[in-house]
Amino acid sequence: MTYVVTDNCIKCKFTDCVEVCPVDCFYEGENMLVIHPDECIDCGVCVPECPAEAIFPDTDPTVGADWLRLNHEYADKWPNITRKKPPLPDADQLNGTSDKLRFFSPEPGEGDA
Repeated sequence: MTYVVTDNCIKCKFTDCVEVCPVDCFYEGENMLVIHPDECIDCGVCVPECPAEAIFPDTDPTVGADWLRLNHEYADKWPNITRKKPPLPDADQLNGTSDKLRFFSPEPGEGDA
């Protein structure tokens, strides 16, 4: 099992979760975060820290294989992030919006740079 970030992170990108991760397995895209499934140790400490409630175990029936693949693919492409940053400007307004995958950007974020 691993944890994955799902669509409610898109256009929010709260980073509370990255500070508590003991193995630094979060990676930053332009408008969301992902978890590298091969690095995640399944501790789950990130789950209660996510204000968007966008992190789930890959075994959750609502997650599906597509989110696991997306997390894996972009964790290999995006920079690592280990420190909290401010969320995106409209994060509070867009938190909970349905079907946010349409807003997904494959562009990398800045990471810890």
